[in-house]
Amino acid sequence: MPDALPLVEETVAAVLDPEQAAADLTPGAAGTLADGLPGTALFLAALSDGDTALIDAADRHWHAAARAVADSRPDGIYSGPGALAASLIHGSAYLPSDRRRRDVLGRAASWLSARAQGLAEYRSTRLLAGGTGTLWGVYDTIKGLAGIGRTLLAATQLGVAEAEPGLTAALRTLTGVITSTDDPGRPGWWVPAEDHVLAVPDTLPPSGTASTGAAHGIAGPLALLALAHQAGSVVPGQERAIAAAAQWLLTWAAPGPSWPPFISGDDLAHLPDTECLATAPGRRDAWCYGTPGIATALHHAGRALSDPTLLDLARQALDALARRPAADWDTRGPGLCHGSAGVLQVATRLGNRPLAAAAADHTLATAHRSGPVTGFLTGRTGAVLALATHQQLLDTAPPVQWDGLLLMS
Repeated sequence: MPDALPLVEETVAAVLDPEQAAADLTPGAAGTLADGLPGTALFLAALSDGDTALIDAADRHWHAAARAVADSRPDGIYSGPGALAASLIHGSAYLPSDRRRRDVLGRAASWLSARAQGLAEYRSTRLLAGGTGTLWGVYDTIKGLAGIGRTLLAATQLGVAEAEPGLTAALRTLTGVITSTDDPGRPGWWVPAEDHVLAVPDTLPPSGTASTGAAHGIAGPLALLALAHQAGSVVPGQERAIAAAAQWLLTWAAPGPSWPPFISGDDLAHLPDTECLATAPGRRDAWCYGTPGIATALHHAGRALSDPTLLDLARQALDALARRPAADWDTRGPGLCHGSAGVLQVATRLGNRPLAAAAADHTLATAHRSGPVTGFLTGRTGAVLALATHQQLLDTAPPVQWDGLLLMS
């Protein structure tokens, strides 16, 4: 693979000044982790390796991000105040201990903890009112408890006690979502058609959907519960929930294995149809929806439960993807969410060298000409973080890794 260092250095130079980095962004985008300054702050912090100039630059980006989110409404970890909080917590892990602001991390964790408890209470209230299913914004990685919970787990790993109440609420709620028996035949994360508020890859079935992927499906909660279990954060029923979610993904896997983005409510009422699963439309090769994110969740579950079957299935899924040329993947661009950098980071994290090599070559070849420079999820900064991780240009032993924001670690 060609050396990624020149691209890393070029990208650092392009985003070093927060005003310049945000110059082409809308005010709304500037405050998001997906596209804006919380992402560039994380990028600079992760690459700093003790470099005072980069640490100071990351601080400037965090201050600019704080101004950008000042009037934003509460959300998950990719927009609004939660984006800044998530960036601060994960990014601070790469700073020297004397540069970690304990007071700032405490406030960030407190905000996210309150958000987690609020979402947990919302689900309880919905169930008491006779509601069925669980909204994406309650449980998923982008807006809900999977992503918020992983960031709170990261905060506890940094010794921030304010994260504990929200982490416990997230684990209990997600355990309940998975083990729910309120609607037999449909899992607790099934979303009725009338309750969909986020875009889905294809036509929305009237019978609703149970999503599979890491961004908006069960793979996100599964990954959090498994990672928390490995870290010693456990609530009653958590192991049973990990096993149940993993088994559901095994049940609805197509040959390969691979997974469609979702299973319709109608399909849930019947035995899995292998041919239909294999030919169902929608993205299935990216982190957000598809093999990389789901394989990662199964890998974490296999480690948490000491289950070699799950570990082997995760490996098989990545091996199957590696056998296809990168040009044939249904990824879009070099980014982390929909693109080849997400494949690269998963392959690097799970030690699949052939897949990592193919994804790295494809990402490096396309990163210059695709998408904005800023953008953790969709832009070049996220892709460059994956390339830098692959080429071991980052600190390899921080207490928390940046890709925890994607539930990869």
